[in-house]
Amino acid sequence: MNAHEPGSMNASATGSSLAREGSPELQRCESVLDGELVEDQPFPAVRVPWRRRLRRWWHSSPRVPLSLKTRAQAVQALKDGIVAVLRSPWRFVGAVVRGLVTGARSWRRWITVRDYREAAEESQKLADKFTEIRALTLFRWKVTGAVLVAITLAIFIIAAIYGERPLWIVAAAASVALAVLGRRKDGKPGRKPSLAGPRTLTWTMDTQVLVDAFRDAKLVGKDESLRLVERATRVGDGWSVIVDLPATRKAADVVKHREALASALAVDEIQLIVERVRGNGGHAGRVSMWVADEDPYATPPRRTPLLGVSQWDAWQPVPFGRDARDRRIDLPLVWTSLLVGAIPRQGKTFAARLAAAGLVLDPHTRLYVADFKAGKDWVAAEQVAHRFLSGDDTEHVLALKDWLVELVSEVQSRYRRMRELDDEVCPESKITPEMSRDSALNMPITAIFIDEVQVPLEDRTPIDVQGKKLTAGEYIGELLTWLAKKAPAAGVVLVLATQRPDSKTIPSGLRAVLGSRFALRVMDWRDSNIVLGEQMNTRGYDSSRLLPSHKGVGILRPDGETQAGADVLAMTVRTYYMPGEDWYDICRRGRALRLAAGTLTGHAAGEDTALLLDPVAAAKAIGSAPAPVDLPEPLAAVVEYIEANADDREFVPTAELVGALDLEPNAFGRQMSEFGCSSERRRITTEDGETRQVRGYLVADIRRAATEQGG
Repeated sequence: MNAHEPGSMNASATGSSLAREGSPELQRCESVLDGELVEDQPFPAVRVPWRRRLRRWWHSSPRVPLSLKTRAQAVQALKDGIVAVLRSPWRFVGAVVRGLVTGARSWRRWITVRDYREAAEESQKLADKFTEIRALTLFRWKVTGAVLVAITLAIFIIAAIYGERPLWIVAAAASVALAVLGRRKDGKPGRKPSLAGPRTLTWTMDTQVLVDAFRDAKLVGKDESLRLVERATRVGDGWSVIVDLPATRKAADVVKHREALASALAVDEIQLIVERVRGNGGHAGRVSMWVADEDPYATPPRRTPLLGVSQWDAWQPVPFGRDARDRRIDLPLVWTSLLVGAIPRQGKTFAARLAAAGLVLDPHTRLYVADFKAGKDWVAAEQVAHRFLSGDDTEHVLALKDWLVELVSEVQSRYRRMRELDDEVCPESKITPEMSRDSALNMPITAIFIDEVQVPLEDRTPIDVQGKKLTAGEYIGELLTWLAKKAPAAGVVLVLATQRPDSKTIPSGLRAVLGSRFALRVMDWRDSNIVLGEQMNTRGYDSSRLLPSHKGVGILRPDGETQAGADVLAMTVRTYYMPGEDWYDICRRGRALRLAAGTLTGHAAGEDTALLLDPVAAAKAIGSAPAPVDLPEPLAAVVEYIEANADDREFVPTAELVGALDLEPNAFGRQMSEFGCSSERRRITTEDGETRQVRGYLVADIRRAATEQGG
């Protein structure tokens, strides 16, 4: 805009003259500006430095080999080149030998007139052509002899006239020809290997071997192949590679059939780790594989790193063990819970004590320890435990019941106090590190460890809960379920260990809310699923397949991020070794830390602290248990079977019910229809990973029928 243009000056002059005339409707004003709207100029182009342009082109250009785009891949390519140079003499000799064998086979086929003989056999005229075949064979023998004599004479003549140099040149050319004839080029133009050796980790050098392994395991079709995302690289004591599957093929199927792939690669399945690549760099068809050179769990276990620390922070994950790649795996405990399951003498108590060791070395934690094995495994914890018991009698079960009632009241009290705190101290309804260490708030991280939890859960001592008759085991199960749901956010951690991981021992409602799971060796895949979760065996995680010699090795399903990555569903871990003397030393140091901080309380301090019980509030919090009702048969037997074996499933096949309950199929179907349960067809995954369509019943329909029949 410009205030000195003619239009602007005329407007100004007119306004001034009108103002001098004294018009009452007009007032003096400033100069009126006139202008026009013009388009903004485009921003000037920013020149990108040539180094950045070169870097961008280098990473995106398909002309640049993948092995040269990153520093790690370039280093690995250099290593592979050095190895190839060092191995080249032996590979050349091997190729020459294979060429000799192949040449000898070809000569034998020619001299025996194999093609002529086969054609005569196919036309059923071998007897008529036998004389001709015999004559041709003799002629070719004569030709072979004449050629050998000519070559021998030529060698002597050349050696006599020109010396040995021409012979060396001819020998070198012949060896190169034989090496070309005997080269290994599976799946590429050229011949296939003539000599078959033992299957080893040759797939790390030849990707065609890996493709053949996937085909042998029926993970890809005969006409399908793999796309190499990252070439085989050395990671720890094994080889790692990332591949993309063909379209419509899923990485989950590869994980599920890990055993078949291990067989195709000729390694034990314990040496093979198969994972789906998740996140920005992955998709449903991208697979990461790692193969160990040897059994990663054959070496002696390592001692726990907690022996070398003076103190630990309970808010930090506890050192738990190492995976097959020798990566340290830490286990988060705060804001979650842990279930450890195994058959006897597989390291269950050792694993639970490892989880406890980190909390023992934090003087601002409060520990409840209940040992229903009644042995020496947990005796050292008496030095630090706020409450401690050891025994398997009814009085010990009832004492645990009172502990749980006290903890329910404590959790409710903490939530009430959190509501009264300002947002700076308690931003959410969760305990914070600062709150747990504030003695004025009295909200320390509290953990209850129950070893052999099946003992109190199976106790049938009758008790009265606000006028309702229950068994002690049922009430303890309800209290544990409530604590597993509500207590972690308030800073109360549950760690349960059992040597009987079956559906009758641990209620499905309790299993469903336990965050972290650790399954050592169990008897079958059903027990493994009870610890790890439903259908985990179909995803490739079955602790019943672990070797008996692998003590302390189990499958960990963490509730939180570990060193293996936040997207890893589960992993095989070997726990650290912490014998009794190390456990005693850690508890002794934990007691010294609590004495120095003034936080030694309860049983460890020799105080007979009275339980702060509020049975009415606890019963109200967990709700009332339904009274048992008598159901007609076979509905009662079906409900009992579901509670014991299929409580956490949505669908139960009819064949499974009929076989387990020994019922007549037609009569069973009619009776279930009378109860209002109609069967339907659904697809299920069997134990061997196959999908079949079967007829069965919905668990929800069976429960609804039981409720209606029970009134």
